[in-house]
Amino acid sequence: MTDIQYINSDDQLNSLCRQIEETSWIALDTEFLREKTYYPKFCLLQIATPNWVVCVDPIALPKLDKLFEAIYSPSITKVFHSCHQDLEIFFQVTGRVPGPIFDTQVAAPLLGYQDNPGYAMLVSSLLNINLNKAHTRADWSKRPLTEDEIQYAADDVIYLCKIYQIMLQKLDALGRTEWLKQDFKELENPEHYKADPEKAWLKIRGKNKLTAKQLSIVQSLAKWREATAQIENRPKTWLMRDDLIFDIAKLQPETVSDLSAIRGINERTVQRHGKKLCDLISTAKNSDPIPLKEKDRSNKKSQQHEAILDILTALVRIRAEENALNPTILASRKDLETLLFNEDEDCPLLHGWRYTMAGRELIGLLKGELLFGIQSDKLTVIEKR
Repeated sequence: MTDIQYINSDDQLNSLCRQIEETSWIALDTEFLREKTYYPKFCLLQIATPNWVVCVDPIALPKLDKLFEAIYSPSITKVFHSCHQDLEIFFQVTGRVPGPIFDTQVAAPLLGYQDNPGYAMLVSSLLNINLNKAHTRADWSKRPLTEDEIQYAADDVIYLCKIYQIMLQKLDALGRTEWLKQDFKELENPEHYKADPEKAWLKIRGKNKLTAKQLSIVQSLAKWREATAQIENRPKTWLMRDDLIFDIAKLQPETVSDLSAIRGINERTVQRHGKKLCDLISTAKNSDPIPLKEKDRSNKKSQQHEAILDILTALVRIRAEENALNPTILASRKDLETLLFNEDEDCPLLHGWRYTMAGRELIGLLKGELLFGIQSDKLTVIEKR
C-alpha cells in the first residue's frame, strides 16, 4: 500500500504548501457530492507527485487559501483527467481557475485513443492495471473515512502521475506536445465554470421543434429554474425536469390550479413558486423568444450538402492518415456539418490542434480559396489561382 498522508491540521497543511512550491507539476483529483445540492459539496482533495501523495480534508480544513495559492502558482503544471468538475469546484471555492493545465483526457486522442476516453481505460491500457471500483458510490462527506476509501481516492492521483509521464514522453516523441497548448489554455477560461441562468435554455434538447410562443416559455422557465436552484442550492430536477418544462410550455397553464394539475410537477414547487411561474408563463407567451442559432434548427441536407460533406471528409481522412489518427477523432461528420452550415464558434475544428491540422484547410475549401487536385494518384490540396 502506498504511503498516503491524510491532511487535516493547519501544521500539516503548511508543510504541504512548502512541498508543492518545490515541485514543477502535481496530479490532482477531487471527491465531492452533489446528489442533494446544486453546487458540489467539496469533500476531499487528492494531490500527488512521483515522490509523495496526500489527501486533504476540506471539511476539517475549511480555510484552504494558502493551499490554493500554492497550487495556483503559474510555475506548477496541474495534471487532471477530465478536469471540468474539478475546476468547477476550484472556481466555486476561489473564484478563479488555475493554470497551466494538462488534461490526460484531452491529450489521449493525439496518441490514438478514442475521443474523451475514460480514466479506467487509460489506466488499463498504459499501466495494465484494473481499477478497484468498490467505492465508486462512497459517501465522501462522512467522517472518518476508512483506510480503503482513502487508498481508493489516492489511487486516482497515484496512477495519474504515471499516466502523465508516459503520455508526455509519447507526445514529445511524436512532436505533438505543442499542439495541445491552445486546448489546455482554453480550459482556464472561467466562463466554462459559470452557470448563467440566461443561457440555461441552451442545454435543453428538442427546443428546435417548438413554436415561438412555446420556445419563449421554455426560455423563461429554464432561466427561473437555474437561478432558483442556485439560490436554494438544490438540484435543478428537484424543481422541474426538462420534460416538465416542455409540457408546461405546450399546456400554458394560466392559474396555480391549472399548474398543479399538470402530471409530474412537484407539489412543493407549486406551493412555493406557483404564482411566480404563472406570471412568467403569461409574460413569456406574449413575448418574442430569443432566436435559435442556425445549428439549433432542423437542417435538411440537400444532395449538394452531402457532396460537400464528402469532400470535407476526404480532407479529414488524408490529414488523419498523415498523422496516424482515427479520422473520427480529428473530425466527426457532425463537426463537419457544423462547419458547413454556420462555422459555429464552438466547433472543435476551429480551435487547438484540430484547427491547425485540418480546420484551417477545411475553411479554405468552403470559401473557395483551396481546391482538391489529383497528383500521382493522390488527392492533394492546392491554392486557387
